[in-house]
Amino acid sequence: MRNLFLVVITLFTIQLAYSQKTGILFADSEMKRFPQAYQLDHGQRLYFGYSQGLGCQAILDVWKQTGDKKYLDYVVQWADTIINDLGEIHLYKVETYNIDYINSGKVLFDVYKQTGDEKYKLAMDRLVKQMSVHPRTLEGGFWHKLIYQHQIWLDGLYMGSPFLAQYGITFNKPEWTEDVINQFLICAKHTYDPATGLYYHAWDESKNQLWANKVTGQSPNFWGRSIGWWFMALVDVLDFIPQDNPQRGELIRIINGLAETLPKYQDKTGLWYQVLDKGDKQGNYLEASVSSMFMYSYAKALNKGYIDKKYKAVAEKAYDGLMKNLIVKNADGTLTLTKCCAVSGLGGNPYRDGSFEYYVNERIRDNDAKATGPFIMGCLQLGK
Repeated sequence: MRNLFLVVITLFTIQLAYSQKTGILFADSEMKRFPQAYQLDHGQRLYFGYSQGLGCQAILDVWKQTGDKKYLDYVVQWADTIINDLGEIHLYKVETYNIDYINSGKVLFDVYKQTGDEKYKLAMDRLVKQMSVHPRTLEGGFWHKLIYQHQIWLDGLYMGSPFLAQYGITFNKPEWTEDVINQFLICAKHTYDPATGLYYHAWDESKNQLWANKVTGQSPNFWGRSIGWWFMALVDVLDFIPQDNPQRGELIRIINGLAETLPKYQDKTGLWYQVLDKGDKQGNYLEASVSSMFMYSYAKALNKGYIDKKYKAVAEKAYDGLMKNLIVKNADGTLTLTKCCAVSGLGGNPYRDGSFEYYVNERIRDNDAKATGPFIMGCLQLGK
């Protein structure tokens, strides 16, 4: 009887410790705000969106750390309602060749493994089939979307490459490994700026876009979240690049370059600006998603041994800055993350010119999944 009592007390103590951690508390806050996973990122309809995929990936990370099945069930319920028995994905339009669709496929690996339901494998196969015929630049880089012809965006590396690398390892399709590595090398070649150590949001191979530099094809500014997508993509994809791959070191080299560069642009608060290198320009602001993405990327890269331990101070400073400046504790005990850029892009209609003025005047809102997902994941990586 005494041993049973001790077991119960121990389990209660462990659960209490988890419940007091910031990352767990924020995940619980998101699930309370958005009882259905499609509602993440303020979703109004059932949709296989990249933001919902990012939010669900964060929730799955919480499940893996706590072992609490409620987090897994939250994600499985979404996947089950959005994918039918034939593996068809609700509102997925392959003919748009939109790389954003691919990101949510990452959560299906765990859902498939835990449920054993073949429809999730069929859905992943559909996404891979899209990427096997997805339009590419002359060097083989994936276009961001069919409507954004000849363009590589930093965002797209996060959306497509980690999924494809994991699919290749999981289902013994090694050809995807080399393709994925090539995606990063092509993107780095065309978006890197040696003067700052930063990466431009996008590159237009045709140089026809109004936002594109007529000589380099690069977009004009360093949008914080785009570099956040890039950094996260690099640290995540290495989970699925074999240790003996001769080009693995190239990706780690890029990660180390980012780790060295980004503190130069980190504000004294620990946060980063919407437009990274123009912190002193009127209208710029300290933004939640870039700060959360960098926190996560530094923390995971540290835990994986990709970067020097000295960079832990950068991640910790980011966490402190987020907690002191952008996190609000609500009356019901939930947490809110403020100052999230809702969306930014290039081209389209109305036309987005990539100017400083464009980026700083896009909508700002609370609890955007592009910020809350990385915030949760970053907290978990830091043990917060």
